Amino acid sequence: MLSLVSVLAVGSSISGSEDDGAAIIKGTDGFQPLVNETSPRLLWLLKYVDIDIDYARWLGWLFTPIIITFVLPAIILILLYLSALFLHIYKWHRHRIREAYEHDFWEGARKTLAALWDAQGWLWHGYEVVGLENIPETGGALIVFYHGAIPIDFYYLMSKYILLKGRLIRCVGDRFLFKIPGWSLMMEAFKVIPGTVHSCASILKEGNILAIAPGGVFEAQFGNERYQLLWKSRVGFAKVALEAKVPVIPMFTLNIREGFRSVSWGAKFWRWLYSKTHFPLVPIYGFFPVKMKTFIGKPIPYDANNTPEMLSQQAAHAIETLIREHQRIPGSIVRALIARFYKTTLNSKVN
Repeated sequence: MLSLVSVLAVGSSISGSEDDGAAIIKGTDGFQPLVNETSPRLLWLLKYVDIDIDYARWLGWLFTPIIITFVLPAIILILLYLSALFLHIYKWHRHRIREAYEHDFWEGARKTLAALWDAQGWLWHGYEVVGLENIPETGGALIVFYHGAIPIDFYYLMSKYILLKGRLIRCVGDRFLFKIPGWSLMMEAFKVIPGTVHSCASILKEGNILAIAPGGVFEAQFGNERYQLLWKSRVGFAKVALEAKVPVIPMFTLNIREGFRSVSWGAKFWRWLYSKTHFPLVPIYGFFPVKMKTFIGKPIPYDANNTPEMLSQQAAHAIETLIREHQRIPGSIVRALIARFYKTTLNSKVN
């Protein structure tokens, strides 16, 4: 296979010669014997196959970027499964380590995974958080955030908050997450719930932090670089906050749509398919090392005079304000990549 590199550099087509048993390169200067390092297997192949090198190189140039952009998101899936595997191993040895964590068996596992995910976010995305002080260190609060194609920003925020504040941010997850093989233990360890208004309110009344993306899977699949909220008049999260009498905290992450994107072609088909299956099947590409920075806005305090519709509008307005202030529209993968490695205002909002 090493010989193919030299072939690609000098030739336009290759053929084999049965007379001298050597591979011949046909180029603009006539025929020249291939270097002696050609492997016997390659010589055997070249006797029977005529390869158009220019065409092969063109195909490689055409399809390699496409393949890479769709394969990279699988890395996150692998990381999630490695996290699940770690939790299974941790559970198998629970009797040996239970004494170290008398109050919460999963605390050690969560902190270990939080350290790993926090390191990954820092290395790959230069991840930062602005406004962490807006999340209370005691008492309940509801975080409402924009849902990217993959909510990796929430993974990073949760990890950082565990490490810095020692508190777990609970999360409401779509029901399909609980049907993925091998993930149920991860949902248990990080206390992810499918959530009803009553169950979510109960969690908040107990003094926990809870996070919800009102746009959910729909926003994840059909949102784009324009960063428009796709909440479809959902007010369930507002009912939760009003029942629990807790503040609502808006959150948005710069370049979350540039890190991962869902395909834009075939939108009508994917929407029809989602309406039938309620399962996220839109292809995702990316995992680009773009700069990511989470902005946590000022809390919207509990107001007994608010209706769910009013509170929902206030939360949406707060997130849209964060987007306008910090995200340049439309988002650009190239600008976000530059911002990751160089301090620049190219990716900031220009008024």
